[in-house]
Amino acid sequence: MNRIEEKFRELKEKKKKALIVFLTVGYPDLSTTEKLVYNLEDYGVDLIELGVPFSDPIADGPTIQYSSFIALKQGISLKKILEFVKRIHSRTALPLILMSYYNPIYQFPAFFENAKKAGVDGVIIPDLPPEEGRCISLRTKKLGLDLVYLLAPTSNDERIKLISQKSQGFVYVVSLTGVTGIREKLPQGLESFLKKVKNHADKPLALGFGISRAEQIRPVKRFVDGIIVGSAIIEIIRKTKNPFPQIRNFVSELNKVLQ
Repeated sequence: MNRIEEKFRELKEKKKKALIVFLTVGYPDLSTTEKLVYNLEDYGVDLIELGVPFSDPIADGPTIQYSSFIALKQGISLKKILEFVKRIHSRTALPLILMSYYNPIYQFPAFFENAKKAGVDGVIIPDLPPEEGRCISLRTKKLGLDLVYLLAPTSNDERIKLISQKSQGFVYVVSLTGVTGIREKLPQGLESFLKKVKNHADKPLALGFGISRAEQIRPVKRFVDGIIVGSAIIEIIRKTKNPFPQIRNFVSELNKVLQ
């Protein structure tokens, strides 16, 4: 059993929803990313999504685009990220999920095998639709890596069933149309969409995109098994010289709602 599946099963027994935090690896620098992983575990985060910086991040808004730009300027590459994962894997019990666009993976033929050896538990490839992911899915299953697919809020019943069937570990449910980033409100109709997804899915559901406050979680938490927060964390890092106390308080507020 993969560590992602184990974590969701453990949380279900505790009647808690998962808190997944996205970090751009190398922002503001690699040393800070490493400290953030260890501290986030201490703060009560359940899984970490490690973003691979990319020059054309089509699914990401200005905040994550900026963090990717800074990381790339520092020479962060997929190879360096796998070395980073190998280093931190033995020091954290958190499941580690890499989020990468397909181009860097395509340029790295042995990526999945190296990712598994490094200690990666799952991979999210936002620009890979399941119709084109069959060969990759066969490789990840053989290796014991979870290949997590994104489910858009525009999906019809047929698409919901397909993504729910193909996604491994959990289903990443996108809360809104558009790119990542902080939103004041989540869109109307989200609850009814989540109800529909829950009727079709036999895997945990993790809701991401736009979540920046605990109040946004309350109306929808009964329909999901976890939430994903990224831009709100990166904004704290960007605006604060010492982001750790503020991140700890933010995580604490989110976890109060997720209990």
